[in-house]
Amino acid sequence: MSRSKSSSNARRKEQKLFRFTKGFWGCHNNVKKVAKQAFLHALTHSLVDRRRRAGDFRSLWITRINAACRENEMSYSCFINGLKKAGVNLNRKVLADIAVKDPEAFKGVIEVAKKAL
Repeated sequence: MSRSKSSSNARRKEQKLFRFTKGFWGCHNNVKKVAKQAFLHALTHSLVDRRRRAGDFRSLWITRINAACRENEMSYSCFINGLKKAGVNLNRKVLADIAVKDPEAFKGVIEVAKKAL
């Protein structure tokens, strides 16, 4: 049986790695060993940072809702408690969007929460 060389496959894998690490700092984009390590770290951090980004958005929405509640003489915690008691199933993303884009409708939601308390 004839011997098969892996040079073309190895080069293809190497080029794929270098395409991914294009734009990385220093030798992290053109030295095979260092690029492989940078690639693995980047994959790990991409998962962690997606979770962190979700938390960042949640805190942003809570801040916006709190600001809109304070304008209407109500605290955020009382507002959320009132919504739960009233059985209103609006998530924080939607509530923050309403608070920013339609303050009059948000006042109506606050009234519903106040009545439930």
